[in-house]
Order: sequence, then C-alpha cells, then structure tokens
Amino acid sequence: MAMRRRDFVKGIGGSAIAWPLAARAQQPMPAVGILGGTSSGVQANFLRAFQQGLGEAGYVEGHNTTVEYRWANDQNEKLPELAADLVRRQVNVIVAAASTPAALAAKAATATIPIVFLLGSDPVAAGLIDNLARPGGNVTGVTSMNMELGSKRLELLRELLPTTNVIALLVNPTNPTITQPMSRDLQSAAHPFGLQLHILNATS
Repeated sequence: MAMRRRDFVKGIGGSAIAWPLAARAQQPMPAVGILGGTSSGVQANFLRAFQQGLGEAGYVEGHNTTVEYRWANDQNEKLPELAADLVRRQVNVIVAAASTPAALAAKAATATIPIVFLLGSDPVAAGLIDNLARPGGNVTGVTSMNMELGSKRLELLRELLPTTNVIALLVNPTNPTITQPMSRDLQSAAHPFGLQLHILNATS
C-alpha cells in the first residue's frame, strides 16, 4: 500500500511538472503585424532593418515569433480592411511601415493593440498622437519631420545653385497627408527666392 502511494505521489509530481511545460509549448508565438501603404519591394530597406532589430531583441521570424504582412500596393483605400484583418488575427503589435495613411488606418482599427509608426510627417498634425513628449493612447513611433525640413532644403539648394530659377518637386500622390502640405509650404518658400516650382507626381 505504501509503495502504491509513493508511486501515485511521484506520478502526480511528474504531471505537475509536465503540465506547465506542455501548456507553454501550446501557447502561440507572439505575432507582429506589418501594415504598409506601398509594397514589400519598395520597403525592402525598412524590412531588412526591421528584421535585424527583431533579431537583436531575441526574436527570429518563424522560430519564436510570427510576422503578418499586409501591403496596400499604393491603394490606400484598402488599408482600413487590411488593418481590421490584423486586429482579427490578434497580433500583439502593429507596425505602420513608413506610411501616414497606414498608421491612421491602424489607429482607427484598434484602441488596444500597440501601434508603432515610422513617418516623415508630423504625427501630431496628422492626428496620430497628442504630443511628441507624451503620445498618449496606444500609438507611438519615430518621425523624421521630413515636411518641416522642406523649406530648409530649398534654401540650401538655392545656395548650391544660385543661378537656377526652376526647380522640380517630386511627390507621391498616393500619400496626400504629406504631399499636399509639403507642396503648399514649398510653393510659399520658393516665391521669396524668385524660384519657379514644378510639382510632378511620381508613384514609383
């Protein structure tokens, strides 16, 4: 009887150890959602840096984390549904890949899943965050404030090429959040220098 009791206790102990291990093994890997307004080819440099950063943090795609890619291929009207799909798949974080419309679509789709953006525009003006010091909500990220530097670039170009009076500005019409205010600002900045600004659309 004592022997059987010892065997029983030993069996329970073994089960208690094995059960948490089995439970952990059945837990799904953390998932990252990538939401982009363009395509994987256009964002190849971003993706390489992103995967390197994951690796440095100890995460390897397909090994201990999964990555769900959603690309709008310059069709921003698809972004809301792509963002909603990532939410339905219950990813742990959404990364807006260098696209203000993607970040806005992600924010509209969820108030709980963390969203990280990489932008060239002002995220406060775009309505993504409350302010740069304290973003608030579930959205944060990095901005190069690219638009705000447009007039300074024009000034430097004027110093480099003082005899030039006609300048072309290439803009992406599929990203009006950046291109429209930048075009207005540069038109205003060009006038005092006596520069004629030609605005040309380029999606590739």
